[in-house]
Amino acid sequence: MTALRLTVAQALVRWLIAQRSETLAGDEVPLFPCAFAIFGHGNVLGLGSALAEYPDRLPVWRGQTEQGMGLAAAGYAKATHRRQVGVVTSSIGPGALNLVTAAGVAHANRLPVLLLPGDTFAGRAPDPVLQQVEHFGDPTTTVNDAFRAVSRYFDRITRPEQLLATLPQVARVLTDPADAGPVTLALPQDVQAETFDFPEALFEPRVHRVPRPRPDERALAEAGDALRKARRPLLVLGGGVRYSGAAGRAVAFAERHGIPVTETTAGRTLVPHDHPLHAGPLGVTGSSSANAMAAEADLVLAVGTRLQDFTTASWTVFAPEARLVTINAARFDAVKHGALAVVSDADTALADLTGILVGWRAREEWSRRAAVERSRWDAHIDALRAPGTDLPTYAQVVGVVNELSTPEDYVLTSSGGMPGELVGGWRGDGVSTMDVEYGFSCMGYELAGAWGAAMARGEGLVTSLLGDGSYLMLNSELFSAAFAGHPFVAVMCDNDGYAVIARLQQGQGAEPFNNFYADCRSGHAEPPRVDFAAHAASLGCTVFPAEDLEGLRVAYAEARKAAGARRRPAVVVIRTHPTSWTESGAWWEVGVPEHVPGYPEHRDGKGRQVRYTSS
Repeated sequence: MTALRLTVAQALVRWLIAQRSETLAGDEVPLFPCAFAIFGHGNVLGLGSALAEYPDRLPVWRGQTEQGMGLAAAGYAKATHRRQVGVVTSSIGPGALNLVTAAGVAHANRLPVLLLPGDTFAGRAPDPVLQQVEHFGDPTTTVNDAFRAVSRYFDRITRPEQLLATLPQVARVLTDPADAGPVTLALPQDVQAETFDFPEALFEPRVHRVPRPRPDERALAEAGDALRKARRPLLVLGGGVRYSGAAGRAVAFAERHGIPVTETTAGRTLVPHDHPLHAGPLGVTGSSSANAMAAEADLVLAVGTRLQDFTTASWTVFAPEARLVTINAARFDAVKHGALAVVSDADTALADLTGILVGWRAREEWSRRAAVERSRWDAHIDALRAPGTDLPTYAQVVGVVNELSTPEDYVLTSSGGMPGELVGGWRGDGVSTMDVEYGFSCMGYELAGAWGAAMARGEGLVTSLLGDGSYLMLNSELFSAAFAGHPFVAVMCDNDGYAVIARLQQGQGAEPFNNFYADCRSGHAEPPRVDFAAHAASLGCTVFPAEDLEGLRVAYAEARKAAGARRRPAVVVIRTHPTSWTESGAWWEVGVPEHVPGYPEHRDGKGRQVRYTSS
């Protein structure tokens, strides 16, 4: 067997380059199309030197924060439907720990990213080294052990030959529809530089095709029997439908059997907005139309969703007696809440289920309800988008962006109030053209994730919508994108603080405190304000301030042109109304105090006695 003498870092990079992936369209692409790196103590010489050998085969992009790079990799994975994986490397101490939040985002959203933090010396001879955190009772523990809680697969490479065993597992997790998520390989800096005779076969090109497991015939038959007995079935489409490439199959399934369709946050834009069976998005950030259908459904067929609390309205959106049937590649998700579980690829299971439901359709009056309910929700959104307030609302901002976007464009957001506006109010014509990171709801993803999505997408324009709080928390990757030449548009809505969490705080009876700047402690009678337009311009972005709704229309149209022409982000800055929101009317369970002195008793939405005043 032919062997190549390489350092661990060189072997790892060569292996990364050799891995290939198959897209939903059947095209062959690199599994690892790019790397994000901030070099420092622990990765600059080993892995850094190895990456420098192949600048064209594994392009390296430099970010400004490790968290931002990790979020960009997550945005890249989402934009490629988990068919391609960004690689992120960091130094050994604070650089590594800065990546942990991004790992949490990828883990919560089931997105594959490969994290390669440097680590302390495996040999320990020079300990304690710069940036090392010493554990008095366990010298094997380093800061990288923090990744264990937010990794699907974790390993620390302490000997070169360990790569032979761990790299196949790395590829398995990153391409498995059930296990997909972040993989962390901690790389001690001395081991990165050690040589070993690696078998040449390790570096042969390998195409990783995402498996499509077929359903168990008995489980499928039970699901078919349950559907045939249903009087008011409802189809819920989640992110797994997107990653399976099953949107077309799901819509055809609904059409063949007359089943109303709703979408989760991760499943948004799988169904054309105006489809007659589309009831709208489901849950807290969804629509009253879908929630009304869910309340009356006697069977819920949930496909490719982990049934998060915002989707289920903390498990109040469905009728208590409704039968839950799930199709999911992950058994962990399929069996939730005692569901009749069909463990399978979404596209495969829907095709097989169609075969055993020949001749069956839901009742016509139930099928027609979807369009009726959604038309009411559409009228509500139209009213919210109509001009009339002194400051533009989030709903109006979304309306402008929606109107001027094309079906090929991609819209993105994460935290605060914007997820409710995009999930509930967006009207999409394309398929899988929205990324709302609401698994971890990470402030700052709106800009870093947009950078990754802009890198990944070959058509259309990426537009990110965010508030001033997210902008201030993590804006550095605007410069990364501007420097690298990856254009997108960011619409930054300034409502003077953490407005949506203030809504939760005050809506549940608490006093305003520490969210809006007006309610924050300051040593100034007139505290300073951020000049967001000047700041974004200083980061290399083209900036378009807007004063009102019509100004926003002009600014966004110009920003779209400028982003592509100048190959850098274009930022639209506008002041928005701080307390106007799109509401679905759904319940959300939060931890409110059982007793607040001075407030009268009443009962909450689940009949429990509490002692605060809630709106």
